[in-house]
Amino acid sequence: MTVTDPRQIVAAKRDGHALAAEEVEMFVDGYTRGEIGDGPAAAFLMACLLRGMDGAETLALTKALVASGDTVRLEGLDRPTVDKHSTGGVADGVTLVFAPLAASLGMAVAKLSGRGLGHTGGTLDKLESIPGLRTDLSPDEMQRQVRSIGCAVAAQSSRLVPADGKLYALRDATATVPSIPLIAASVMSKKLAVETDLILLDVKAGAGAFMKTVGDAEALAEACLELARGWGRQARVAVSDMGQPLGDAVGNALDVAEAIDVLGGSHRGRLRDLAVAFAARGLSVTSGRDVEPALAEAERALDDGSALDRFRAMIEAQGGDPHVVDDPRGVLPSAPVVLPIESDRTGTIQGMATHEIGLASGALGAGRMRKGDPVDPAVGIVVRCKIGDVLERGRSVGEVHARDNDAARVAARAVLDALVIGDDPVTPPPLVHAWLE
Repeated sequence: MTVTDPRQIVAAKRDGHALAAEEVEMFVDGYTRGEIGDGPAAAFLMACLLRGMDGAETLALTKALVASGDTVRLEGLDRPTVDKHSTGGVADGVTLVFAPLAASLGMAVAKLSGRGLGHTGGTLDKLESIPGLRTDLSPDEMQRQVRSIGCAVAAQSSRLVPADGKLYALRDATATVPSIPLIAASVMSKKLAVETDLILLDVKAGAGAFMKTVGDAEALAEACLELARGWGRQARVAVSDMGQPLGDAVGNALDVAEAIDVLGGSHRGRLRDLAVAFAARGLSVTSGRDVEPALAEAERALDDGSALDRFRAMIEAQGGDPHVVDDPRGVLPSAPVVLPIESDRTGTIQGMATHEIGLASGALGAGRMRKGDPVDPAVGIVVRCKIGDVLERGRSVGEVHARDNDAARVAARAVLDALVIGDDPVTPPPLVHAWLE
């Protein structure tokens, strides 16, 4: 498929016209092949951002992204296949808990994950803090592992939706990221390129999310659902809160240690609750059970050790040290400086600048500002307070794990500055604002 004059497509979208599916497909194919340069592609993205895209155009874009590379088909499994994706946040370790939990409940999870960027953490960075663990699994390795233990979490192949990677880099460079159709096509192309029975999406809303309002998050959720319907795939979407860190740990090894505590049944809180909610929703849809009994079954799998056993098997299958399950803080890398964070005020936590907490952890070395930057698996921040908690001056609210004292002090100050303290009591935000299907 060759584009003779991409300017006509750009001009049509610039002038507010709806593009035919063939025009969208030709443009994406031409850009992927190098027949269309960055200039016309940047103009096309800006026109899409300013003029919007209707459902048919967004579906055509998604199909073109998927068609640019390979697809993954899981075959020969005796259990329903489920994929789960989060739009990203702070202390969001749900995938680490969800994958083995879902496997222990009879589902198959072949999860292609990404790395952290900016204020958000990445599942691959977290898992790779476990000594020896590999995430560069081939499709055959993933399939064998999912068949034997029910779950695998690996890096996305460069052959999977390569057009999305190329277009996303250009969107980042041209300030055209915040477009709901472009975001939805990017998210769903990676999900639809892997054939599963059910797609579960977690669209975050709040100070630590890319979508700052519930309304914007619901609009993105609806756009993603519409794409799933257009593809004939089942999907469920939660619009969940990211007005505060989901778990306590904001780092890599710290996240893994917290996830192990959740999987072992010893850690309660919002991270456990959201992982259980997703596992129960997957179990309900794939088995036909009501949600309430499915929730109880997911809770039992955490409390009786079933989910933790699956996590141990997954770690071992991917070359990691399985003893991390028994002694996470002894096996995982640790930072030489641990500085307590003590409240400098008295009052009730009204809110949190969650984005800034994520950036503070990244500045310690736990994250990256640009793709390809190295990460330090040992450093990070633990924030144990939540919105609605009453603080007293001098009370510990967490700690910083750092390479040196100066960096630790800067991060601790950033966390305290991120807490909005007032005199009035406040109702904590709901964990899940809405489920859409």
